[in-house]
Amino acid sequence: MTQQTTPPAWIAVDWGTSNLRVSLMYADGTSHCLTSDQGMSSLNPDGFEPALLALIDDHLGTGVTPVVICGMAGSRQGWAEAPYIATPCNPPSLAEAVSVRANDPRIAVSILPGVKQEKPADVMRGEETQIAGYLTQNPDFDGVLCLPGTHSKWVHISAKEIVSFRTFMTGEMFALLTKQSVLRFSVQDEIDLDAFDIAVGDALSRPETVGADLFALRAGTLLGSLSEGAARGRLSGLLIGTELAGARPYWLGRDIALIGAGSLTTLYQRALALQGITAPTVSGEDMVISGLTAAHTQTKV
Repeated sequence: MTQQTTPPAWIAVDWGTSNLRVSLMYADGTSHCLTSDQGMSSLNPDGFEPALLALIDDHLGTGVTPVVICGMAGSRQGWAEAPYIATPCNPPSLAEAVSVRANDPRIAVSILPGVKQEKPADVMRGEETQIAGYLTQNPDFDGVLCLPGTHSKWVHISAKEIVSFRTFMTGEMFALLTKQSVLRFSVQDEIDLDAFDIAVGDALSRPETVGADLFALRAGTLLGSLSEGAARGRLSGLLIGTELAGARPYWLGRDIALIGAGSLTTLYQRALALQGITAPTVSGEDMVISGLTAAHTQTKV
């Protein structure tokens, strides 16, 4: 990425709950990334435009610059609500976006909608743009995309459509257990991967005992039979293994790809490998840019 003195041709925005990520997209194909901690949770509806302008004001020209936004800016508590579209569906394009009247005449703002599923009830907002980016680059993909995160998604893709999906709160449960439960005293070391591997298998074969297995982590560290690194590995393995057990109808017998980065995505890849599944990974940040670019150019995925 590079920074230029000329104004961007358009601006791509990924607005999360905690963070704001802006990419200035230039006519020559280069881009420049800007970030802030002004996520949706820290703003009221009137605060979104000032938060955006705080990042991009110095880069705008005298003309009107298109701004294409995905994520939580389109939530009910966001800048302007962009209603969900229902599965089965193509990932949302600019045709389904909500136009927002900005006070600054130099920007023309469009917010992409999320995707909803009626039965079982589920929603996504932001991930659909990563999916659009993946399908732009892999238009013949037919299988399941897994997006690890605080609320991980398993998404069935067929004929370029989002057919169905399920969300698992695995990441949030891990955060709560390691920060607010009694287990916070027992899992402060680096993760033991051997313990992780065993726990994934335990959870897949006996998901009904995971509640007891979790307390055994505390007991094991108290009694000296389990190190904190092994306890952390087992905690992660038990939670991801339970998720794999619940998501088995999605990943069993299908092609799988992971959208994400970092240690969490690596753990999902490792857990799937233990089941004999090779799951390639792609960068979530790259897929967001690819998806927003597809929406901006009206590319059909």
